[in-house]
Amino acid sequence: MYVCGATPQAAPHIGHLRSGVIYDLLLRWLRRTGHEVTFVRNVTDVDDKIIAVAAERGTPWFAVAEANQRVFDQGYDVLGCLPPTVAPRATGHVPEMIVLIRRLIEAGHAYAAGGDVYFDVKSWADRYGALSNQRLDNMRPAGDTPNEDAKRDPRDFALWKGAKPGEPSWETPWGEGRPGWHLECSAMATKYLGPTFDIHGGGVDLIFPHHENEIAQSQAAGDGFARYWLHNGLLTVDGVKMSKSIGNVVLLTDLLDRARPVEVRYYLASAHYRSLMDYTDAALAEAVAAYQRIEGFVTRAAELVDAGSGDGDLPEAFTTAMNDDLGVPQALAVVHETVRDGNSALASGDTDAVVRHLAAVRAMTGTLGLDPLAGPWMGERDEDLRPVVDALVKVALEQRQAARSRKDYAAADEIRDGLAAAGILVEDTPHGPRWELKRD
Repeated sequence: MYVCGATPQAAPHIGHLRSGVIYDLLLRWLRRTGHEVTFVRNVTDVDDKIIAVAAERGTPWFAVAEANQRVFDQGYDVLGCLPPTVAPRATGHVPEMIVLIRRLIEAGHAYAAGGDVYFDVKSWADRYGALSNQRLDNMRPAGDTPNEDAKRDPRDFALWKGAKPGEPSWETPWGEGRPGWHLECSAMATKYLGPTFDIHGGGVDLIFPHHENEIAQSQAAGDGFARYWLHNGLLTVDGVKMSKSIGNVVLLTDLLDRARPVEVRYYLASAHYRSLMDYTDAALAEAVAAYQRIEGFVTRAAELVDAGSGDGDLPEAFTTAMNDDLGVPQALAVVHETVRDGNSALASGDTDAVVRHLAAVRAMTGTLGLDPLAGPWMGERDEDLRPVVDALVKVALEQRQAARSRKDYAAADEIRDGLAAAGILVEDTPHGPRWELKRD
């Protein structure tokens, strides 16, 4: 599986991280269903935008790319995304790009002109546009180089851009320069996955021209390239596309001020991957509440019965949902239905049913990277301090029970209110009182 990763000219916003979570879900599901997956997610570490930011700041272009890529990686880690098998960088694969250009020129699908090298779209006219469902006659000019007059056709796109003063460059048979945006993905995907591989993913905004051009240059060179394409929908904010000029860009740090990482992951995973997702504070709060219902059941059940390993069998309805175009919303509905049944079992004292429902919930949430009892989320619950807090709360609950026994309900309520003021919620159950930390 090859996924178009970051162009790190700035820190990632939540749209970038939604993509990271989506393809992590796909990776987890493929592995859960017995597939051995080689996962490649590239880094475009040299690009017009990176160069422009570097020039504006008076900073080396590679320093801009490196600093921002570290933030991307930290964001993926915080949200529990599994690392890719390899994360190749464009600047490390110039030799492979040169070989691909040479193959295209020899096959009559590319030409050098004005210090650049271009793909000749008319040489591939009968296939160009199939992914985006467009006809060549209706396509706009590529507009990817200031040297447009050198092109045979304005729709031809740059494979290699000639060197310009102050920009990074590499030596090639066609002169010094740097890669075109589309070329690098074809070179890196086939290097690590072979001439034909299974899945190519990326945002819906990449269908044209990026992915269309990847297909054209790869297949024109004789490679089969990707068998299946997945495109995730974009993320807006209150119905408006994120833009620095508008000032509505939402970063991961903004969400982490409002929710824990696991709750943010739940939120970003909750909509179908192909759907447009609109961020609002209310939508995040709703996702937080939904995840805490799952977590609440798992925590209460694990206090009563053996929590198990978390790798049990999946309910058939969950598997059917995930196999149907990665239907995570429908799969989460199965999780919540099982949680409701589990809570009913807890209320009735049906221990055997609690065990079954807890195992099913942990298996499903584990598959989605959301199991409250698995890493990295256990660390969010301050487990190191829990024995200390538990001992202190136990003393308070014993005093409360003593007050209730002597029918001093005012004192019992005062103890409970005092615990609530300290952020500790007390719940009376058939098995005695239990407590949990209040979350905003």
